[in-house]
Amino acid sequence: MKRRAWLTLGAVVLGGGGIATYAVASPSTDAAEDVQPKRPVKVYDLTLKGTAAGKRELPRTETKEFSLLGVSWTGVPKPLEGRAQVRTRSSDTGEWTAWQDLETNIDPPEDPEERSGARGASEPLWVGPSDGVQVQVVHEDGTTSAGLPKGLEVNLVDPGIATAAEQKNTGDDTDPAAFAADETPTPTPTVSDSTSASPTATPTDTATATPTATATIPTAPPSTVPAPSVVSRAGWGADESLSPDPSEYNADVKAVFVHHTDGSNDYSCADSASIVRGIYAYHTQTNGWNDIGYNFLVDKCGTIFEGRKGGVDLPVLGAHTYGWNRESTGIAILGNYTDAGASDAALTSVARITAWKLGQYGVDPDSTVQLKAGATQKNLAGTSFTAGSLYTFNRVSGHRDGYATECPGTSLYAQLPTIRAWASGPVQGLKLTSLTGATLSGSTYYTKGAITAKWSATTPSSLISKFELLVDGKVVATTSGTATSAGTTLAAGSHKVAVRAVHQSGKTTPATTALTVVTDTTAPTFSTTPKITLRTGTVTTTAAPVTLGWKAADSQALKQVSLLSPTTATFGPTTTSSSRTAKPGTASTWSMKAYDVAGNTRTSSPSYTPMILQETSATKSGSWTTRSSTSYLGGKSYSSGSKGASLTWTFTGRSAAWVVSRASTSGQAYVYVDGTKVATVDLKSSTTAYRQAIWTKSWSSSAKHTVKIVVVGTSGRPTITTDGLVYIK
Repeated sequence: MKRRAWLTLGAVVLGGGGIATYAVASPSTDAAEDVQPKRPVKVYDLTLKGTAAGKRELPRTETKEFSLLGVSWTGVPKPLEGRAQVRTRSSDTGEWTAWQDLETNIDPPEDPEERSGARGASEPLWVGPSDGVQVQVVHEDGTTSAGLPKGLEVNLVDPGIATAAEQKNTGDDTDPAAFAADETPTPTPTVSDSTSASPTATPTDTATATPTATATIPTAPPSTVPAPSVVSRAGWGADESLSPDPSEYNADVKAVFVHHTDGSNDYSCADSASIVRGIYAYHTQTNGWNDIGYNFLVDKCGTIFEGRKGGVDLPVLGAHTYGWNRESTGIAILGNYTDAGASDAALTSVARITAWKLGQYGVDPDSTVQLKAGATQKNLAGTSFTAGSLYTFNRVSGHRDGYATECPGTSLYAQLPTIRAWASGPVQGLKLTSLTGATLSGSTYYTKGAITAKWSATTPSSLISKFELLVDGKVVATTSGTATSAGTTLAAGSHKVAVRAVHQSGKTTPATTALTVVTDTTAPTFSTTPKITLRTGTVTTTAAPVTLGWKAADSQALKQVSLLSPTTATFGPTTTSSSRTAKPGTASTWSMKAYDVAGNTRTSSPSYTPMILQETSATKSGSWTTRSSTSYLGGKSYSSGSKGASLTWTFTGRSAAWVVSRASTSGQAYVYVDGTKVATVDLKSSTTAYRQAIWTKSWSSSAKHTVKIVVVGTSGRPTITTDGLVYIK
């Protein structure tokens, strides 16, 4: 979609002693197009004119949309003695932002020749597509008569459209517009058609732009670690005509200085190439540098961009940390990390670049080094440096360690130890998280043989070379650094299982605490086959009270026993009985399954039939009276108060229960089993109850037995009422 944008700027005198300038664009749109034409990057320099009474203002003028801005002034040595603030209006929403401070304490160039032609400038601020701007400069002393340097300008950067991915995105193309006399547009050369993956796509392999200098190009030494993928300058749409000077090289790379670019963290990673392109244009066209200052830039999604040209695998001289550029590489993360820390993705990529660059020179990222100061100055902490003297730095340091700046932000500065640890190794936070195919019992795992070990680590996987699964101290499986599990099959017996990791540096993490794993392929046993025996309780024609008993064992560890039929239940490994009911006259299969912790099982399924013997099936002696009631089994019972009267049942079974009716007037009876008196049973009860199994007897196996009851003739309550006998066959 093409859009013509007119940007109107002006100035307001601040009551507190400062200058406020503003600019507003009024776009008009034409028909949308599916693919956007390429548009080169442009920088619009808008001069704040001086007026009477020490005021400076920008006359009304016209320009185009922008996405990045800063302020600059004549003369690098002259600092901006005051605070520069900006606010912008989004071209998408029309909303104005709050005031934002511009970082103005920026490193000057070290090279005297480059320094003489450079301008003082704030850090560039990415604001996204905008059509209005206000700039406010407040003097430290509150006056307007002094403090502002000469040649104060507002610099607006349109990063253009340069990559294939950006051409497919919805965007605006602006037609040429007239410029005011004191507005200096950047030359607009044609952008090269050579592009590669945008930041939203998979980055290209590590790219090396062909250096323009030939005589002093060093040989790229191999690194001890793999190179990360890097989006080349062509990939992010660098206009190489903005940097015509040949590259310069250092002897080596001894340290890495970490930076942030300032600005917003709310950018879309699809805009990262545009942000890099905008910074590049700002450094070359506003600061007057010969190239972008940083050697590498990283966005919050972890995409790495080639910065200063000359070859990503070579020790290119950058312009990122005043006084220390000759022995270091500069890596900047897009965004502001004063209050919020950088993402893990960004930290990971910084660690990978760090490990790779320092690895080219055999340097451990988590060590210190002495660097020679290239300038006399102080850092943020107040440490004084004298040009030519040696000072100790961490191999991975923050911008503030070498120069008096807040960069890389307090939060990111606190994350530098993480970058060092990830880049150096060994792998951190390694632990076994689980074993599948095995069950934990106490402190021991049990398996039938095949297991899968799962682990985690806090070091990002892209910095890990491999993981090794150990069984009894020997490597049984090796995986890539991105894997999180490995499987093996264990032989019978007890084993120690652990995992260890190898960092890309070659450092090996000690094995995790070993887990004890026992391989068990033997099924549990039923040392006592499941069986049912009659118990006391109420008997009906559909349910007789029984006790289900069993005993299971295992050579290693029993887990549980389950009842599968005629109903279902699950029991712990130490439980050996359960109160159930069984239907009289019906054969029931009592199927039980024993499980050990390893997963082996055994099933036992015996069948039993409860039988009811009515009182009419007994052999009688003495006087008995028949009673009828629906409360009795079968509707009838025998009652007798005659001392010595008896009933005898004969059956073949493994368990028996005498069933009676009970009341407060009920008497006692003797019980004989196979001719031997075994019990005296008192039927007395405070409440009336029918069909009560009051006495039971069980045997280890089924056999022929006789049960005889004899009326005692208890004084005052001689009568007993019997409702039959139940037995298990």
